[in-house]
Amino acid sequence: MDYKKSKAPVNTVTRNIMDLCEDTGNIYESVSIISKRANQISVQIKEDLSKKLAEFASYNDSLEEVFENREQIEISRYYEKLPKPSLLATEEFVENQIYWRDPAQEQAVAQDERL
Repeated sequence: MDYKKSKAPVNTVTRNIMDLCEDTGNIYESVSIISKRANQISVQIKEDLSKKLAEFASYNDSLEEVFENREQIEISRYYEKLPKPSLLATEEFVENQIYWRDPAQEQAVAQDERL
Protein backbone atom coordinates (compact mmCIF):
# COMPACT_ATOMS: atom_id res chain seq x y z
CA MET A 1 0.00 0.00 0.00
CA ASP A 2 1.23 3.42 -0.83
CA TYR A 3 0.23 5.34 2.28
CA LYS A 4 1.66 8.54 0.82
CA LYS A 5 -1.06 8.67 -1.85
CA SER A 6 -3.88 7.54 0.42
CA LYS A 7 -7.12 9.45 0.53
CA ALA A 8 -7.49 8.79 4.24
CA PRO A 9 -8.40 11.86 6.29
CA VAL A 10 -5.76 13.43 8.49
CA ASN A 11 -8.29 14.21 11.23
CA THR A 12 -10.62 11.91 13.10
CA VAL A 13 -13.81 11.04 11.25
CA THR A 14 -17.12 9.95 12.78
CA ARG A 15 -18.25 6.72 11.16
CA ASN A 16 -21.40 4.65 11.24
CA ILE A 17 -20.57 1.48 13.17
CA MET A 18 -22.95 -0.57 11.07
CA ASP A 19 -20.94 0.25 7.95
CA LEU A 20 -17.85 -1.26 9.56
CA CYS A 21 -19.50 -4.57 10.39
CA GLU A 22 -21.18 -5.19 7.01
CA ASP A 23 -18.45 -7.53 5.75
CA THR A 24 -17.77 -9.44 8.96
CA GLY A 25 -21.13 -9.28 10.70
CA ASN A 26 -19.36 -8.47 13.95
CA ILE A 27 -18.05 -5.04 14.96
CA TYR A 28 -15.43 -6.55 17.28
CA GLU A 29 -14.01 -8.67 14.49
CA SER A 30 -13.92 -5.63 12.20
CA VAL A 31 -12.08 -3.59 14.84
CA SER A 32 -9.63 -6.45 15.35
CA ILE A 33 -8.91 -6.62 11.60
CA ILE A 34 -8.44 -2.85 11.42
CA SER A 35 -6.12 -2.81 14.45
CA LYS A 36 -3.92 -5.58 13.05
CA ARG A 37 -3.64 -3.75 9.74
CA ALA A 38 -2.88 -0.48 11.57
CA ASN A 39 0.00 -2.22 13.36
CA GLN A 40 1.36 -3.45 10.02
CA ILE A 41 1.14 0.05 8.54
CA SER A 42 2.79 1.56 11.61
CA VAL A 43 5.75 -0.81 11.33
CA GLN A 44 6.06 -0.08 7.61
CA ILE A 45 6.02 3.69 8.16
CA LYS A 46 8.57 3.43 10.97
CA GLU A 47 10.94 1.34 8.83
CA ASP A 48 10.56 3.81 5.97
CA LEU A 49 11.31 6.77 8.21
CA SER A 50 14.30 5.05 9.81
CA LYS A 51 15.80 4.28 6.39
CA LYS A 52 15.44 7.87 5.26
CA LEU A 53 16.84 9.33 8.47
CA ALA A 54 19.74 6.85 8.47
CA GLU A 55 21.04 8.50 5.30
CA PHE A 56 21.68 11.68 7.27
CA ALA A 57 23.07 10.07 10.40
CA SER A 58 26.41 11.44 11.49
CA TYR A 59 28.38 9.50 14.05
CA ASN A 60 30.36 11.84 16.26
CA ASP A 61 32.43 10.90 19.25
CA SER A 62 31.51 13.99 21.21
CA LEU A 63 28.10 14.02 22.81
CA GLU A 64 28.22 17.77 23.27
CA GLU A 65 27.99 18.58 19.61
CA VAL A 66 24.42 18.55 18.30
CA PHE A 67 24.05 18.74 14.56
CA GLU A 68 20.67 19.59 13.10
CA ASN A 69 20.11 18.86 9.48
CA ARG A 70 17.35 20.76 7.69
CA GLU A 71 16.57 17.76 5.46
CA GLN A 72 16.08 15.54 8.50
CA ILE A 73 13.67 18.04 9.96
CA GLU A 74 11.69 18.25 6.70
CA ILE A 75 11.44 14.46 6.46
CA SER A 76 10.25 14.24 10.06
CA ARG A 77 7.64 16.93 9.50
CA TYR A 78 6.39 15.16 6.39
CA TYR A 79 5.88 11.91 8.31
CA GLU A 80 4.20 13.74 11.18
CA LYS A 81 1.63 15.17 8.75
CA LEU A 82 0.68 11.77 7.32
CA PRO A 83 -2.63 10.26 8.42
CA LYS A 84 -2.37 8.01 11.46
CA PRO A 85 -2.07 4.27 10.79
CA SER A 86 -5.48 3.61 12.33
CA LEU A 87 -7.11 6.04 9.89
CA LEU A 88 -5.25 4.48 6.96
CA ALA A 89 -6.32 0.98 8.04
CA THR A 90 -9.94 2.04 8.51
CA GLU A 91 -9.99 3.63 5.07
CA GLU A 92 -8.58 0.42 3.55
CA PHE A 93 -11.20 -1.64 5.37
CA VAL A 94 -14.08 0.56 4.23
CA GLU A 95 -12.84 0.39 0.63
CA ASN A 96 -12.46 -3.44 0.83
CA GLN A 97 -8.71 -3.31 0.21
CA ILE A 98 -7.84 -5.60 3.13
CA TYR A 99 -7.77 -9.36 2.73
CA TRP A 100 -8.40 -11.37 5.87
CA ARG A 101 -9.36 -14.92 6.65
CA ASP A 102 -10.94 -16.61 9.62
CA PRO A 103 -9.22 -19.94 10.43
CA ALA A 104 -12.17 -21.08 12.57
CA GLN A 105 -14.56 -20.52 9.69
CA GLU A 106 -12.25 -22.31 7.25
CA GLN A 107 -12.01 -25.26 9.63
CA ALA A 108 -15.81 -25.44 9.90
CA VAL A 109 -16.13 -25.48 6.10
CA ALA A 110 -13.51 -28.23 5.84
CA GLN A 111 -15.39 -30.34 8.40
CA ASP A 112 -18.65 -29.88 6.51
CA GLU A 113 -17.00 -31.03 3.29
CA ARG A 114 -15.77 -34.25 4.96
CA LEU A 115 -19.27 -35.16 6.07
